[in-house]
This record gives sequence, structure tokens and C-alpha cells, in this order.
Amino acid sequence: MPSNTTAPPGKKTAKKKGRRARLILVVLVLALVAGIGFGGYWGVSTVRASFPQTTGEIRLDKLSADVEVKRDANGVPQIYADNETDLFRAQGYVQAQDRFYEMDVRRHVTAGRLSEMFGESQVDTDAFLRTLGWRRVAQQEYDEVLSPETKKYLQAYAEGVNAYLKDRAPKDISVEYAALALTNDYTIEPWTPVDSVAWLKAMAWDLRGNMQDEIDRSLMTSRLSAKQIKELYPEYPYALHQPILGNGAVDESTGKFDPKAKAGEGDGATTGDTPGTGPGGSGGGVSSQLGALSEVLDTVPALLGPNGNGIGSNSWVVSGKYTTSGKPLLANDPHLAPQLPSLWYQMGLHCRSVSATCRYDVAGYTFSGMPGVIIGHNDKIAWGLTNLGADVTDLYLEKIGPDGYLVDGKVKPFTSREETIKVAGGEDRTITVRSTDRGPLVSDRSSELEKVGQKAPVGNSAPDRGTGYGVSLQWTALQPGHSMDAIFALDRAKDFTTFRAAARYFEVPSQNLIYADTEGNIGYQSPGTIPQRTKGDGTLPAPGWDSSWKWKGYIPFEKLPYEYNPERGYIVTANQAVIDHKTYPDLLTKDWGYGSRSQRINDLIESKTKDGGKISPDDMRTMQTDNRSEIATLLNPLLLKVDISDPQVREAQKLLEGWDYTQEPDSAAAAYFNAVWRNVLKLAFGNKLPKELRAEGDCINVRPAQATGPVDEQNKLVRECGERDPDSAQPDGGDRWYEVVRPLLKQEKNEWWKTPGNRLDPATETRDQLLARAMKDARWELTAKLGKDVSTWSWGRLHQLTLKNQTLGTAGPGVVQQLLNRGPWNLGGGEAAVDATGWNAAGGYEVIWVPSMRMVVNVGDWDKSRWVNLTGASGHAFHSNYTDQTDTWAKGELYDWAYGKAAVDAAAKDTLTLKP
Repeated sequence: MPSNTTAPPGKKTAKKKGRRARLILVVLVLALVAGIGFGGYWGVSTVRASFPQTTGEIRLDKLSADVEVKRDANGVPQIYADNETDLFRAQGYVQAQDRFYEMDVRRHVTAGRLSEMFGESQVDTDAFLRTLGWRRVAQQEYDEVLSPETKKYLQAYAEGVNAYLKDRAPKDISVEYAALALTNDYTIEPWTPVDSVAWLKAMAWDLRGNMQDEIDRSLMTSRLSAKQIKELYPEYPYALHQPILGNGAVDESTGKFDPKAKAGEGDGATTGDTPGTGPGGSGGGVSSQLGALSEVLDTVPALLGPNGNGIGSNSWVVSGKYTTSGKPLLANDPHLAPQLPSLWYQMGLHCRSVSATCRYDVAGYTFSGMPGVIIGHNDKIAWGLTNLGADVTDLYLEKIGPDGYLVDGKVKPFTSREETIKVAGGEDRTITVRSTDRGPLVSDRSSELEKVGQKAPVGNSAPDRGTGYGVSLQWTALQPGHSMDAIFALDRAKDFTTFRAAARYFEVPSQNLIYADTEGNIGYQSPGTIPQRTKGDGTLPAPGWDSSWKWKGYIPFEKLPYEYNPERGYIVTANQAVIDHKTYPDLLTKDWGYGSRSQRINDLIESKTKDGGKISPDDMRTMQTDNRSEIATLLNPLLLKVDISDPQVREAQKLLEGWDYTQEPDSAAAAYFNAVWRNVLKLAFGNKLPKELRAEGDCINVRPAQATGPVDEQNKLVRECGERDPDSAQPDGGDRWYEVVRPLLKQEKNEWWKTPGNRLDPATETRDQLLARAMKDARWELTAKLGKDVSTWSWGRLHQLTLKNQTLGTAGPGVVQQLLNRGPWNLGGGEAAVDATGWNAAGGYEVIWVPSMRMVVNVGDWDKSRWVNLTGASGHAFHSNYTDQTDTWAKGELYDWAYGKAAVDAAAKDTLTLKP
């Protein structure tokens, strides 16, 4: 049984309702509203008390010489120092000026200490995060793994943060602390180097790969056959969507891509049978376990993106032979959760004189709370990141008992530790974290997981079911690594050799790294700690009681794919397959993104460069905002052929005539098509999925589990409602579903088109019948949302972005949200478009992830590069730089990006001197 679960004995853990990760008690919100009602205390002086000083002089402990901080009209800081420790010390001070509350919340997330800030509501989330142990691993990295130089930089950064905190009352740091003070005696602690390191664990968690797919496939076994599940997870369409490295093979000894090599006969998978936990068995008990685990995952704050959806990104680099400048152009726009303030923080870090003792002259995007620059350029190279999607997590079913867990017929004792969770306004909670040799027993974190099934989907090799199975997690990020070393090494890399040397240390999260330099070279590298499995392919939970399913090691860095100056003259990464699995000897993952965005970018580049055409920086920007819908190119022609007799549905159908498949904010056709697509998915697939995958509030009538044969008076239908958070429910409508539907559209009588009837609609038997019903349902759905007159419909009115303060702005009375939140913005773009303003078709049309920033780097002529952030530099509500970039971002436009000293001086509006 689970040990020391956070729920009271015998009671089911309360289900989370609404959007995930609302980090605030209602009492706190009400207290804030009450405070606002008292007038002066919440007046202008309170709001402005935390605004940073950006001009004049400030004394800063431990500086060895003056440091200048120049800010442009958008508040973006460029820091100039004489030595490296002063540079990072000043970076800590400046980021704390703008974003300390955000930094403080993040470190409480990574340490599993949200309850200290927000009380009882966060205990379960903290318990799960403590079980994962992000902070413990970060401490190990700092103590045992990171280089002395990196630790020196982290310490300098922490000193800068703490210099800002010194002698400041919480309300003078951020207005949110003034709100916390009304109900909580919370005290701000000094910043530590480990607080910075731990953030990389949170980043790795949200970019961890296919863990949710692994759970979902297992949950599907309760209702779908093995054949049906396979149809819902089709193979990557290599013939349609070009992998990153195109056609060719990777040399097994070097990892280098050879476009002229012949594909091998292997399939890239490890050997061994699929475990008995696969779709062939029945799923009662373990489905209950994994459904509860999925529910727990939904409570973990969405730091980067919604749980279970395909967090993506675009990046591409074009060689100078195809550009108007004659030098490479590099673009990047990571697709992450919309947040206020934005996840990214723009800045420049400059040694006044670059030398062997002061080596940094870098600018770009970083995270508040972390030194260095994550994405950007220095004086020699530029680089970008997208999520590789490597499968770096495995779930194991564990046969557990009072004394330990079973492996090869013998009981091994758990490794255990106690964790105490402090709760604002409540009593401390103590939990016991148990771990196997593979990793923590995550099933201990929900009393629902105590209910181990009598029909677990395992084969004959499984041990006696007894009291059932637990679930453990093996994940590469739960072992100490060097990723923080990689950040500084990237910032000072000067060529492809030193770039690859830096990438070697970028262990988690595994990312696609693209590259360009002032000598005209372009390149690509797959870094990361990626496991090699003895058996299985990582798509389903493995049997922990059989040691032959263990990881046997990791793919050596020398064998990870890379590419340098490809003949085609460009490289595109957008979460598609890195390389055809037949041409690479190791398994990276079975769950790639399906390549809709990447292929569109490839097509745009090829169309622009054919017949000697050249690509300009503005062309790169235009490509970033391309909003064409690939699924519309497949489905729309069929929708137009459906015979519609209802005049009002026919009126909506006419919107699709002549539509060019673009998804502009003012497009009525895009609004109606996306509503039809949502209803097609619901009818054909969503209503056939188990409740653990469907969205909360999505209720359908189903036959009782024990029912067989026709439904009659003695065997009535029962009401069954979805349990998944709407942001992570299925079918989400992403490009995996494009590939599910693509072959079915040619099969008019496929079983997926069959749906039961109801009192309003007859049953459907064919494709066109289901399409007609989806068009009808979409017509009336949009009538309710947008009005009866189709001429007033627009995609942007459905597809809105509201920027929410990540704590006080996510719940509570409207007055609080009006004070801290901004929006809505009516957006174009859509799911799996290049302009990836993501929405979940199972949950609604709301924008749930976005291009979190955009940049176009003009390599070598750096001051002609351009960039934009989602929100602004400041985390202070009502500051002029709080959301000053959002309108520009929403229009797909970019700002000038000053880098050279003369350009920075010309753009500077404020200059602050930090003095020893």
C-alpha cells in the first residue's frame, strides 16, 4: 500500500477541478479584495513601491568595479562589466529587480514548497514534487558534478539577487507580497545557487517526452482493442514529412549524418518483446492506477505547457547562399504555456573588453532565476532550441508488499526518506517517499492508487496479483548532470567544434540545437542523456519485477545525430522525427511530433529559394506567422461535397467555399472549420475513449461495464463524465490526429465513423453521415458562442489568449483578475500551424500554448537581428513594461535587437550604474 499518502486514510483524494495549477487559496483572494476595498493601502504608492530603480547609481556589495545597466524603451537590460563574476552578480540583481516574485514562486515549485506560500491547496502538489525530488537532485549536481567555474558564476548570481533583497520589505519587492501579508506571515529567504540549478529540472519535466502517451495507451486498454490503439498512434509519416536530417543515414561510429549513405535494415528499436502490460490484456486495475497518476500530473504547475499536449517549437537556419545578406539567417520560436510575466527574459551580457579573463559578449533569452543566456547569439555564433522529444522516462509496474518490491523472484527493500511539508495557516504534513532502484514510487502520492486491479493488463509472467501493483518512474533528469555547465559553454562558444563540446553537457532536457556562425557555417546537434533499453520501446509501462526490462545504458554523445553544412542549404527542426528510424541504430523515441509544422516550413523555404530566389529576414518573420491548416487541406474538400439540407447548416457550409485554409483572426471560415474538426474528433474518437482521457464536463451515456448484447430495460445506459483537465484531454486535435484521420478519409465505411444515435440525431454508419452530423453540431455550437449571423463569426473571437498572473491572477473574483491579468487578444493561427497558437479540441478553443517569443538572427550583422517577447521585461503589474510587447507579438511583428555597443547606446532610455 502507499506509504503516508497526503489524503486522509480511507478517503479518496479530491479531484482537481478547472484549469490546472491554480496556486492560490480563495481566502487569500478574498483578503486581497478586502484590502483593495480599504482604499489607500492599495493605492498608487503600494503598486509603485516595487518598481525598480533604472537610473542613477546603486551600491552593490562584492562588486569589484562599476557595472553599467542600459535599458531600452522596452526595459530590456544590457549589462556591461569588466569581469565575469561582476557580470553575473549584476545579472542576478537586475533580474531580481524585474522578476523576483516570479523567481520566488518558481523555486517553491521546484522544491515542493508551494504550501508555504499558498497553504493547504498545494499540499498534494508539493507531495508529488517532493517524491520526484527535483531540489535534491539539483543539490547533488551543485555539490558533486558542476564545474568550479559554473559554481562560481551561480554564487555570484545569488549574491546579486540577495543584494537586491537586502533591507527591502516584501511589499517593496512585489505587490503580490503585500497581498500575501494579509493572510500569511511568509518570509522571503535568501537566494541560493541551487535555486537556479533546480529550475532546469522543472524545464526537463515539462519537456520529458512521451510519459503521458505511455499512460494514455495503457488507459485505452479498458475500452479499445490493440488494433484500435495502434490506429490512434500511427507511425511517423516519413514519406510525407521530412525528418530533420532528411534522406540518408547516420554513421554508427561517429553519429555524423551522411546524406548519400544507404538506409540500413534495422528499425531503430531495441530488441525484445512488448511487455505483457500492453494493449492485449484487460485494463481494470492498472487503468485505475494510471488514471489517478494522470490526475496527479495535472496538478503539477504548467511551467512550460499543458500536461499531455505536444509542446512544440520551431527553429530553422538558412545558409548564406540562399539569403539576401549572404550570411546565415536563424529563426526560433519556442511554443510554451502563455504566462504573465512571460517565461522568457531578454537581456545582454557584455564584457567591456572580451579577453581570456572576461569571455562573454552574448545576448538573447534567459529564464529569470538563472544566470547566462539560454537562446541567442554572441559575437561569433547564433543558436536556437526546440524540443527533441526523446523518450527519457519509463513507468514500471512494481509488485509491492510490506517489505519491499519484487525483482526476479526476490524482494528488495525500498529506499525511503521522510519529507516534511510546511503549510501556511495549517499543520505540517510528513510524507514518506519510497524508491526502487529505478526511481520513486509515484503511486504513493494518491490514495486512488491503492486500488490495485484484479485484472491488470499483464501477461502470464506477472507475479501473483495479491494486493496489486505500484508504479515507479525512471527518468534521466533524476540523476545529477551537467546541463548548467552547458549554458555557460554555449554562451562563449566560437565555432561548431566548441558548440558541440558545449552541447555534450546539455543532458536534460534533450533538445534539438541549431547553429550558425559568422564564417557562413550552419549545423545541427542532438544532445541529451537518452536511454538504451534492453527490451521494449518505451511506449507502455514495463514489468518492474523482471530485471531484463532495465535500461542498459545511454546513447554515447559521439553517436547522437548531427549535421554540418548540408548540401540542401538549410536545416528545419519543429519537433518532427530527427531521422528515419531505419537509418539510425538507436531508439530515440516512438512518439515524435508528426511533422506538420516542419514540413510546411520546409515547403516555404523551398518555394522561396527555387529558381535562384533569396530569403530575407522579413521572409523569415513572415514564415513564423504562417497560419495555414494542414488538416483543412484534407478535410475541407470532403465537407464541401456533403449534401446538407438544413438551410442554416448549409449557410455555414458556404463559408468554406473558396477558403484558402489560412486561419486569420477575422476569418469566419476558420472559425467554422475548426468547430467542425472539433466535433468530428468528438464523434469519431472522443466519445469512444475511457473517461480518464476525456475532458471534465464531457459526459456521455455508456453501457455498464458488465453489459453484453443490446441495451434493454434491465441493462440501461449510465452517465459517464470525463476526468481529465481540459488542457490535456484527448483527442486534442494535434497533428497526430491528422495522421489518424488521413487514411480514414478514404474509407467511407470504416468502424470509426459509426456512432450511436440519440433522440435528436440518428446513428451514423459512414464517413459522410458523421461529417454531416459534425457540421450540424458545429453550426449550433457557434450559434451559441458567436451568434446566429454567420457573417459576424470570426476565428479570433473563439480563439482568445488571456495572459494570467500565475498565482493571484488564475482564480478568484473578477476584480483581482482585472488588476493583474491582461487581455483577451483575438488570435489567428492554430494547432499544428507554424503560427502555433495551440488549443485542445477536447477542451475548447482557448489558446493554451503560444510562440512564447520570436527571434530572427541576422548572423554577422547582429544589429539587424530582430526579436519580441510574449509580454514584457517587467513582472510588476501596472509597470509600463508589463505587457508592452504583447500587441506587437500578436500582430506577428518584431522589434530591433540592439547588440553592438553603439546600437545599445543609441537605443538606451535609462542607464543605471552599479558601484562597489
